Amino acid sequence: MTAPIHPETRIGHVHLKVADLDRALGFYCGVLGLGLTQRYGERAAFVAAGGYHHHIGLNTWESLGGSPPAPGTTGLYHLALLYPTRAALADALRRVEAAGIPLDGASDHGVSEALYLRDPDGNGVELYRDRPEGDWPRDPDGALRMVTARLDLDALRREIG
Repeated sequence: MTAPIHPETRIGHVHLKVADLDRALGFYCGVLGLGLTQRYGERAAFVAAGGYHHHIGLNTWESLGGSPPAPGTTGLYHLALLYPTRAALADALRRVEAAGIPLDGASDHGVSEALYLRDPDGNGVELYRDRPEGDWPRDPDGALRMVTARLDLDALRREIG
């Protein structure tokens, strides 16, 4: 058996094929509020939060004018943006609703609270916040017991006043 991966390893970024770079930037920067860190002409761009070099890469190198993958095919299920607080997640909900973007779902997983939606290219996007580890649901033996319950969106909206 090989040794496990280092426990501080994280996913550094996701790079998405998009059909229209400006439309994708309108969503990731204009709606979600990520910052444009670099643009490579008209075909690629990097966006991030907090001054990081990039959390999401966007390109049209193989997908300019393309259509989303057909249902029943393999590929990216969703990318997830982790928000640091419940208030920050509430602000994300406010941004999405103000832009008129419908939610695909909103779930309380016990360990986290999550909003699910689609970007303009049909890519799944999860916006979520983790609960403190001490609050995670566990069975009597201490094993993690994630759930999928309805997230109370009205309570989340009240986080921003």
